[in-house]
Amino acid sequence: MGFVNGLAIVIFLSQLSLFQENTINGPQWISGLELYTMLALIAVTMFIMYFLPKITTKVPAALIAIVSVALITILGNIDVSTVGSFISDGGGEGLKGSLPVFQGQIFDLIYTIEGHWDLILSTAVLLAAVGLIESLMTLNLVDEITQTRGSGNRECLAQGGANFLNGLFGGMGGCAMIGQSIINVNSGGRGRLSGIVASVSLLCFILFGSNIIEQIPIAALVGVMFMVVIGTFAWNSIKFLMMVPKSDALVTILVTVVTVLEDLAVAVLVGVIVSALVFAWKSASKIRATERPSKTEKGAKVYEIEGPLFFSSTNSLNKPIIPL
Repeated sequence: MGFVNGLAIVIFLSQLSLFQENTINGPQWISGLELYTMLALIAVTMFIMYFLPKITTKVPAALIAIVSVALITILGNIDVSTVGSFISDGGGEGLKGSLPVFQGQIFDLIYTIEGHWDLILSTAVLLAAVGLIESLMTLNLVDEITQTRGSGNRECLAQGGANFLNGLFGGMGGCAMIGQSIINVNSGGRGRLSGIVASVSLLCFILFGSNIIEQIPIAALVGVMFMVVIGTFAWNSIKFLMMVPKSDALVTILVTVVTVLEDLAVAVLVGVIVSALVFAWKSASKIRATERPSKTEKGAKVYEIEGPLFFSSTNSLNKPIIPL
């Protein structure tokens, strides 16, 4: 719950930057008619994504929402920020791309980075940890939604192999994206074919359909991501925090906050450490004393202590011993 809540908040906060425009004085929040138009288009997108699945699930609601909003802006000649204009404002040259080329010189670098292995390995471990943790937690979330059970080992091996080969062609590492996974599952995707279609479609858009994608309004994408945030955030956790032990509530809130302020790897590490300390403290309270039938030569009673001994056991040992 801490993971999905933190990630949902991160996704939401990342969309707020799209309500800004670059000026001479730096990023400025949009206002006036531009803001109202964007909010209206976001509302239309969210309206379609919410109500269309209640009518039919034969077509992906997110796709219909994006196409509908794009047609509204094009046919209505509405001047709004699009994917193409957003990339241009950021200094990019567009989405048009080409097939990757094998980077043979990567093997030559192995002999020239002798003094930087500590930085390379530490960065690699951190990136691998973030990727694997997010993928496995996304897999767990998808399993809960679909009532199925995925293979974590297969996920890790596939992701590691793909990222290794991807690096040989100059690409960036990747992992399972919770936003796209939620959209895919809510659109009816259940098998391997759904992921293959998504990747092949993305490849075709980059190679051949970049001009079409660049006309999509930013507001439509923001509306889709807002619906992803609503679907990702564990709203029942608010009620859950009032019902579970305070230690569990603390871990949930702590992981959520650290995910937002730092990153997922640090948040999971903090959550595991706190959970381990809570377990140790609770385990120490299970110490029991059993009185032996025989006494010492001086007549003192002898007790046998049963249970795990941790640093927190001293509190229990200092209390008067009550024989069982």
